[in-house]
Amino acid sequence: MRTPSPDRTPAPNRGPATERAPASRAVLRTLRVNGVDREVAFLPHETLLEVLRERMGLTGTKHGCELGECGTCTVLVDGRPVLSCLLLGLNAAGSEVTTVEGLADGARLHPLQQAFVETGAAQCGYCTPGFLLAARALLDAEPAPSRQRITSALGGNLCRCTGYLKIFEAVELAAARMRAAPAGRGG
Repeated sequence: MRTPSPDRTPAPNRGPATERAPASRAVLRTLRVNGVDREVAFLPHETLLEVLRERMGLTGTKHGCELGECGTCTVLVDGRPVLSCLLLGLNAAGSEVTTVEGLADGARLHPLQQAFVETGAAQCGYCTPGFLLAARALLDAEPAPSRQRITSALGGNLCRCTGYLKIFEAVELAAARMRAAPAGRGG
């Protein structure tokens, strides 16, 4: 077995998702995630994606390109879609972060989640959380978007399985259902 050169040293194993950051370098912050304030220790250089997945155990947000090009890691920060691979966890303190785990109301799926299931918009499912959150931000801001607006709002999210048509149809279906729902029941 070849020994890695110094500039290609493998990253250390971070252990289970519940492991806390090394105490000597960690920062302790309260993050508001999915409506709940949680105190979490993490390293100052860790992205919000790493904090959510590895420190908080919220694995719905996915690692993708980690360059901000695929949208797989999209979460909502104060209601706006943000690529969590590009935002430091420190910068999320004081904001409301919503992950895919925060969309459903207990066992009741959010209308977007239900529409994705019904239309077959989720194929392998890896990109689905990012699409759901980007779509949620769109529908919160614009309850009756055109197909062109949906396409534009989801343009930063990539999917290798669906061809996008079913995703757009799912967003349209959810938007119609959310507009027709009684106040407080639309998602």
